Amino acid sequence: MRHHISRIAFASGACLVAALAGASVSATGAPASEDGEAPTFKEFKAATYRDADGQYIVNGDEPLKNTRQLKKFYNAMVAQQQTPENGLVVNTVNGVDDAWSDSEVGALSYCVSDDFGGDHAAMVSAMAEGAGLWESASSAIDFVYVAAQDGNCTTGNNAVTFSVEPVNTTQYIARAFFPSSSKSVRNVLVDDSIWDSGTWEPGDILAHELGHALGFRHEHTRPEAGTCFEDNNWRPLTPYDGASIMHYPQCNGSSADLEFSAYDVDGVQELYGS
Repeated sequence: MRHHISRIAFASGACLVAALAGASVSATGAPASEDGEAPTFKEFKAATYRDADGQYIVNGDEPLKNTRQLKKFYNAMVAQQQTPENGLVVNTVNGVDDAWSDSEVGALSYCVSDDFGGDHAAMVSAMAEGAGLWESASSAIDFVYVAAQDGNCTTGNNAVTFSVEPVNTTQYIARAFFPSSSKSVRNVLVDDSIWDSGTWEPGDILAHELGHALGFRHEHTRPEAGTCFEDNNWRPLTPYDGASIMHYPQCNGSSADLEFSAYDVDGVQELYGS
């Protein structure tokens, strides 16, 4: 799975999380109860769209074959609502935190491709700024810039943990990877629109991407955001944080800027230590 800073605001109706307290509508279209509590399964089932072939459609475009599967989906959503939230959330793979080991996170080496041309020095500076936000929050983290590898800065270079490379696309400003990603896809790709992204500063955009590289998910996949739901493969590390650097502003974020928050500090220290 790859995550990126998107140019495009999400359509709120298509990405809403399952009907939980405080949400007016879910990905399935099921309304919350009048008292703000999650609907009963009977209410949830009645309000869930059923396709021509009889399958229930949840999360906008995901089919569930029968009522048994729908009930399993409903129970998982309700259980998530009732679990106290402990903002950062860490990605999980088969229920296990997707994070670097202590030795790995202390030596996350990278290169910055010479292909950035005239923007190379600015990219090196922006990467240092973004990395510095995480490093200042946890002494366990160390991003190590290896300038000697810039001339051969690709995913095939085993002298570095990951590469930072330019890309020409209209689909995103930048995108990264998770710790569990294979070396062949372990890079940060950056479009030149990073230099003209309004109030989003290049260092903060790269800090967001390095957050993914450390294992952190988009904060707006949590129920409290009410939109832009992605999936449930994550574990909460802090209370929900609409101002997190991992929260898209266009997904009901509480800040127009991508800025490092106090909960971001708490979350990274919860996962990697202070």
